[in-house]
Amino acid sequence: MPVHVPATALQLQSLVTPDQSVQLSLATVEVPEPGPTEVLIRVEATPINPSDLGLLLAGADVAAAAVSGEPDRLVVTAPLPDPAMRAMAGRVGIPMPVGNEGAGTVVAAGSSPAAQALLGKTVAAAGGAMYAEYRCVDVAFCLELPEGTRAVDGASSFVNPLTALGMVETMRMENHVALVHTAAASNLGQMLNRLCIEEQVPLVNIVRRPEHVDLLRSAGAAYVVNSTAPDFMADLTAVLKETSATLAFDATGGGRLAGQILTCMEAAASTAAESYSRYGSTVHKQVYIYGSLDRGPTELARNFGMAWGVGGWLLTPFLQRIGLDAMGRLRSRVAATLTTTFASSYTDEVSLAGALALEALTAYSRQATGQKYLIIPTR
Repeated sequence: MPVHVPATALQLQSLVTPDQSVQLSLATVEVPEPGPTEVLIRVEATPINPSDLGLLLAGADVAAAAVSGEPDRLVVTAPLPDPAMRAMAGRVGIPMPVGNEGAGTVVAAGSSPAAQALLGKTVAAAGGAMYAEYRCVDVAFCLELPEGTRAVDGASSFVNPLTALGMVETMRMENHVALVHTAAASNLGQMLNRLCIEEQVPLVNIVRRPEHVDLLRSAGAAYVVNSTAPDFMADLTAVLKETSATLAFDATGGGRLAGQILTCMEAAASTAAESYSRYGSTVHKQVYIYGSLDRGPTELARNFGMAWGVGGWLLTPFLQRIGLDAMGRLRSRVAATLTTTFASSYTDEVSLAGALALEALTAYSRQATGQKYLIIPTR
């Protein structure tokens, strides 16, 4: 039975204005007809990931945000600090759709066999602009979900699962034997913990609260350290010595944590050195920063020898690096274990308009562990 597709639909947009503010609103946009290799998805669930917030908020001061408009058409305006405005100069006056990923039902399809095969199916997609009622996406960016899988369960099929898999793949590609992960009680951290248990990869989980230690230990994590504990450096050095972990993925970005991890890696490596060297151990130690929970400067004390590196890590360049065949293998694995290894949980569900309510905006903009929101555009 044909599904009625409206001519227009709602889309959440972020606009940087010349008066040094960001404006969030719902815009009415035309619903496009899919091209030959495209499908039109009725978006039924789409998560608010930390990676979405940079585009959505543009670095705005959410504490100073003001809301206007009707309840179903709220407009949020928040000021941009000078550094954020300089960084967003290229965006001024350009309304930008938001939302890296989501899931829903394919209600129209192009003429190609691959597109027609998805008609009526529930799919996940990573085409951007997913904070909308409808989204037209090339089939290459779609993942058909197993029959009976709800859109809610498939909404986070790309960013976190592929990031977790990408971290393990990077470890192997760069000849490390174990991993360190910060902000480890997050949805991504819990996925990575389950994955590493399955893969028998030693994983050192770094958290900031005692209850997060308990959470991960109850989930089977063998190594959990609390960065706010008095003995953090000694505890971290001990587990790094035990696991031989020399690769870390840091979600915080700013502050001293990346440097502390390198310091402890050096201390762990030095205990196995046969002789003293004023240049430190010859073991290469690597920290990849992939998030910015702390927007301050990254502080390095430089007391970890000379064999070290700090760099950035992003999912999209990693996927481009490994190629289509390897990416397809990873995506197939995600689809097969969406409700187990790669299951996501959410603090709250909101409509498109509800995502602009000040209470919700304030909550998810904090990026606090255990505060993950899901947008349900069909509400």
